[in-house]
Amino acid sequence: MSAHKIAPCLWFDHQAEEAARFYVSLLPDSRIDEVIASPGDYPDGKAGETIVVEFTLAGSRYTGLNGGPAFKFNEAISLQVYCDDQAEVDRLSDALSVVPEAEQCGWVKDRYGLSWQIVPRRLIELMSSKDAAQNKRVFDAMMEMKRLNIAALEAAAKG
Repeated sequence: MSAHKIAPCLWFDHQAEEAARFYVSLLPDSRIDEVIASPGDYPDGKAGETIVVEFTLAGSRYTGLNGGPAFKFNEAISLQVYCDDQAEVDRLSDALSVVPEAEQCGWVKDRYGLSWQIVPRRLIELMSSKDAAQNKRVFDAMMEMKRLNIAALEAAAKG
């Protein structure tokens, strides 16, 4: 049981452990904390199958639940990953995005249907300026991008 007070629970059909292992392979300070087998049959699974996976992603706790096909992820929730450089933006986008042509403004959708926002920290800096015109130029440039490009955002900031 997590010592954290709140941990998001991600509902998967039957891929919670597979997804958790994939996610923890992508980010430092990530690990599988516990895999819990169901003690009995349940509507979408059998006794002995993984029902819950507790895992840590970049220091934050999550729960993966194998709940069956009743519910699917949608864009109403996404996980944001703040990246330090373009290499990290590209690495994570390449690893997570299953439909690169559908990327928009740094948003990608993974093979499990979960949406992610791959956000360069530099974007936040560039859009937090006291210069409203710069903020607008950076915003407008971002809105035209699929994968966020730090050099292009910096160029937009300069005008």
